[in-house]
This record gives sequence, C-alpha cells and structure tokens, in this order.
Amino acid sequence: MNKSIIETDLPGLPRRSGKVRDLYDLGDRLLMVATDRISAFDQILPDPIPDKGKILTAMAAYWFKLTGDDFPNHLITTEVEDFPVEVKPYASQLRGRSMLVKKGTVIPVECVVRGYLAGSGWQEYQKKGEICGLKLPAGLQESDKLPEPLFTPTTKAEVGHDLPLTRGELVNLVGSELAAKLEEMSLALYRTGAKKAEEAGIIIADTKFEFAWVEDELMVVDEIFTPDSSRFWPLAEYQPGKSQPSFDKQYIRDYLVTSGWDFNPPAPNLPEAVITKTREKYLEAYERLTGKQVVL
Repeated sequence: MNKSIIETDLPGLPRRSGKVRDLYDLGDRLLMVATDRISAFDQILPDPIPDKGKILTAMAAYWFKLTGDDFPNHLITTEVEDFPVEVKPYASQLRGRSMLVKKGTVIPVECVVRGYLAGSGWQEYQKKGEICGLKLPAGLQESDKLPEPLFTPTTKAEVGHDLPLTRGELVNLVGSELAAKLEEMSLALYRTGAKKAEEAGIIIADTKFEFAWVEDELMVVDEIFTPDSSRFWPLAEYQPGKSQPSFDKQYIRDYLVTSGWDFNPPAPNLPEAVITKTREKYLEAYERLTGKQVVL
C-alpha cells in the first residue's frame, strides 16, 4: 500500500483545492490531481483512503475514453510523460492520479440522475411521494428501480450543502435551452453507463455529472461513474425493500451515522478497519467495472 497523498504542492503554479482534487491552472489547460482525501456529509474527513486518488483517476479515465465518442469530455491525457514541461519535475506526486484536461466555463449545476430509489431521494419520497417536484407512483419500496431514470439537478455549492433544483429553478438559472440539453445528455449518459455496468454485475443506482462550455462545446468534466460520484450496488445481491450493500463511500457514511458524531466540525477519525474496507470496496468497483487491475 502506497503512502497517502492528502494534498499536492507544485510551487509556482496557481492551485485551487476542492474536497478531493487539487486543480492547477496551466493557462488554456488544467491539471486535475486526485488526492486521497475523502469527504462525507459535506466535510473532508481527517483520515485519507490510501490509493483512492489513483483509483478515482483510473476509473474516470476509463469512462471518459469509453463514452467520449458520444459524449465529448475534457480529458486530454493521464500520462505524465505527455504533461507540460513545467509540471514534469513533480512526476512522483502526479503519476497515476492526474488528468490534463481542457479548460472551460463550468455550469454551476450538479446533474444528478437517479435510476433507483435510495438516499435522499428515498427520504423525500417517503415524505412527499415525489423527488424534486417529480411525482412518483405510490407504494414504492426503498431501493426499487424507478419506472424511468429521473433527472434531479442540484446547485453546485462551494461550501455546505447542494440544494435541489426544480425544473423551473434550473431554467431560471441556466436558460431553457441549456436546461433541456443538460437533462438530455445526463439521462443518455446514465443509461449508457448503467447498461455497461450491469453487464459487469454492478447497478449504478444514481450518479452525478458536471458539464462545462469548452470552446463553445458542451462537455462532460470533472469525473464520471466513480465511487465518489455514484452509488454502486452488486447486482447479484440486489433485493428491493431495504438498503443495499455498496462499492462506494456509503460504507463510511454508515459508520459515521452510528459513531455518535453530530455532523458538525470537526469530523471524527476513522477506524483503521473502516479505512481498509473502504479502499477494498473502491478497488473492487474498479476491477469489476473495467475487468482490469489498477496500477498503484
């Protein structure tokens, strides 16, 4: 197991850090570096998950390459040897966990697609019989497959919680034409990924996408179909009517719910067993979905 990288440091290059990734501005391109940080309940946890950044990068790159012909994305390369000369001195930090990507104007919306009734969607359905203003049939159970995948966008908050957006609110935010395009692309991309994943024995219960304008073209950016952005369930163990075992950070969320933490900072440390099990789940998700072993 490699030493965890909690943050990167490339002196002289402008850096902006998100919950998981460090972004370096290289002029007309960006360098996205996935650290081993992990967040839950909108907070970065004090303990990293070893190799997580490498697994996320390999997973996102796999899906970007697989879907890129039909859904344009911002990936240029993951090969350090092909990175600009100014970042090559930091190859040891970057190898396996970095993507050189096209730079664009990010649309401030998290494009969530739900294929199954889980998480906050299940909670809202129990209270209102709907999700984000979309009415659903009565009598659905937890983890049921929805009649059709639902597009349930949220705000993209820099800090704190993302907030659900109704269709009307989305239109007010980005305009009717772009709102329709985001929905169309998100649903089509979800169906493509869900079909491929099911062939590998995994259900993608829900996921989220981000989009940006890159040289007047709408592109998929950030990451797609990773354990950080998606809810993965083993198909062979799927049983509606209860929560499902998963290959994502739900394992950490479940621990935190039972830990006694009140969800205010600071977040508690994770037991070594939870860290190890989470790493194993991320690795298994990658290996099942791609049929490959990630180079760590």
